[in-house]
Amino acid sequence: MRITILLFILLNANNLFAQNIIAEQLSNAAIELTKQKVEYYPGYIRIAYPNGDVPPNKGVCTDVIIRAYRKLGIDLQREVHEDMAKNFHLYPKNWGLKKTDTNIDHRRVPNLMVYFKRFGLVKPITQDPNDYKPGDIVCWNLGGGITHIGIVVNKKSADGKRYLIVHNIGAGQVLEDCLFNFKVIGHYFYCK
Repeated sequence: MRITILLFILLNANNLFAQNIIAEQLSNAAIELTKQKVEYYPGYIRIAYPNGDVPPNKGVCTDVIIRAYRKLGIDLQREVHEDMAKNFHLYPKNWGLKKTDTNIDHRRVPNLMVYFKRFGLVKPITQDPNDYKPGDIVCWNLGGGITHIGIVVNKKSADGKRYLIVHNIGAGQVLEDCLFNFKVIGHYFYCK
């Protein structure tokens, strides 16, 4: 019995250590993205598959997530597409599509939310800034059916009370103190 408990503790400690490393890498990747000049462009663009991306000087909020994970060797375009192809019925039908589209599916916040719920760690939605850690993915409802997504990074707000967010809400890929500026509707940690 003691050996079983010890193994359980060691495995969980190892898992936690790996998550911390990935969270730090994701945070650094997101911060690195803020150095690139990006115009907010929500239009439909045909892209390669797998590892496709819109032009590097264009993007939306989801592209921040996609590009940060890609720097870690994770292709969310492929991951989301493969899951949607097998489980299309689980994903939102907000756009009237009858089948998957590798050009856009991974670039929609509601689809990423479903994917992260299925394959990531769903974390509590609270008003406590201490619950939001670097590497976490946060989704917001901006009102009027508009959703938004960003990455919590390892830089603190000016008052030191909360971590900052890398996102693109229209001004390019930026680092901002905006965690509670909108209604939080999703909170995840994802590593493959």
